[in-house]
Amino acid sequence: MSEENTTKADLELETWYRQSLSVIVFGASGDLAKKKTYPALFDLWVEGMMPDEGVVICGYARSQKTDDEHREQLRPWLLAKAQEDTVDEFLKLCVYKYGGYDSEEGIGKMSDALIETHKSDSSNVENRVFYFALPPSVFIQTATSIKAAGLSSTGYNRFIVEKPFGHDTESALEMSKNLGALFSEDHLYRIDHYLGKEIVQNMLILRFGNAMFEPIWNRNYIKSVTFTFKEDIGTMGRGGYFDKSGIIRDILQNHLMQVLSLVAMEPPVRIAGKDYSNFVRDEKVKLIKSIEPWKLENTVLGQYVTNGKEPGYLDDETVPEGSRCPTYAAVVMYIKNRRWDGVPFIMKAGKALNERKAEVRIQLHTPPGAVDMFGGCGYGCEIPHNEIVMRLQPKEAIYVKTNVKKPGLHTTLVTSELDLSYHDRFSDSKNPEAYTRLILDVLRGKQATFVRDDELLAAWELVTPLLKEIEEKKVEPHLYKFGTRGPREADDLIKHAGYVYNANYEWFPSEK
Repeated sequence: MSEENTTKADLELETWYRQSLSVIVFGASGDLAKKKTYPALFDLWVEGMMPDEGVVICGYARSQKTDDEHREQLRPWLLAKAQEDTVDEFLKLCVYKYGGYDSEEGIGKMSDALIETHKSDSSNVENRVFYFALPPSVFIQTATSIKAAGLSSTGYNRFIVEKPFGHDTESALEMSKNLGALFSEDHLYRIDHYLGKEIVQNMLILRFGNAMFEPIWNRNYIKSVTFTFKEDIGTMGRGGYFDKSGIIRDILQNHLMQVLSLVAMEPPVRIAGKDYSNFVRDEKVKLIKSIEPWKLENTVLGQYVTNGKEPGYLDDETVPEGSRCPTYAAVVMYIKNRRWDGVPFIMKAGKALNERKAEVRIQLHTPPGAVDMFGGCGYGCEIPHNEIVMRLQPKEAIYVKTNVKKPGLHTTLVTSELDLSYHDRFSDSKNPEAYTRLILDVLRGKQATFVRDDELLAAWELVTPLLKEIEEKKVEPHLYKFGTRGPREADDLIKHAGYVYNANYEWFPSEK
């Protein structure tokens, strides 16, 4: 995925690093820009991952304000990361322009101001990155105005586009068609921050860089694969926004689908070097196209209600009265190819659950003959399944559940783990935020960690039939209390699909 351990010395060998750079953040007044985009840019600057000179970070939005007012709004989010003098130096790079997103005049004036600012640079090449921290309703008009009046004529022009990328196949196709009419795919970087997470970045190395894993990474050894996303908070007054999408569109169709494609795809030609980005994305598309469209019969929907202390979803005043929008979903799907035929792939995601975590759990078959061989050694003569677990958040970890003999005079089988907890093993290493990694990939022109248009459409084609059926049949979600595991019906679905839960084992993150 991203090329790891990149140093400033590595970047100094790349042409773009010796050229001027403008990063234009559209929607600079919004939460995404303040909480994610600017802190990520700040991290890159602090680590020397931006050119030493000729950097301008220009915020653009409708709100009228001065450069200094803009800087003061950014300051609190940056002070959480560094001392005031460091923040002050970075903020000198940050300027602000205001205007309409459909205003060729406003964007043209911003472009002229950037050209004027860069006149004194030693480089005569200005590269531009346009970050769309915007609602999708203004993507096309903004891109149209940029093409007319905002492009660099001397360097590259790259566009970072935030999700949602449509709300079904038809809208995604329309958005891709309209963006494609303006800019080629080489210019577009559809960002999904899950592709920048450390464990997700490690997935291909884990699979293809270890002789012990790839031989068992198939239907002969793997019983099921489960992708879990859990939040321990509700919509917190933002239910009106969430209600337009629901948990399937918000989490399953994009974040978890991206992770699934990396877990299950075939080996790419290479994952580094020339043209590797499309080699990786080609295999992801092939994999997604091998998945059967999602079915209602293999789906459980849920919606949280009050537990007497925390409010339920419908108690959020921004949520439409009587909304059936699911805040929880579990889906079982199957991949129709030689590697995975018959293996259930399970996605489950929800809000207001009992904990916060995201993980991939690969459960293996029981060793043949093991029940008879080890009969009477505990667990009622059942041999617990080995599992490979990749914990994406919080406290990143990879651990393998193994069966071992409990110390003592008796032969008693217990489940333990081989544990790689990142904050223990790599305590001296800096683990950058996902957005920091991904923006650096944009600067370097590396697209493997971004969603290509055919990949996006393939994912929507899987999900759209289910979404339409849910809406047409007005499916009522199962209710579950705030702070629980979710609806019981989801556990029944997952058990029926073949996942076996081990109630005698619990993994505890290291507290070092």
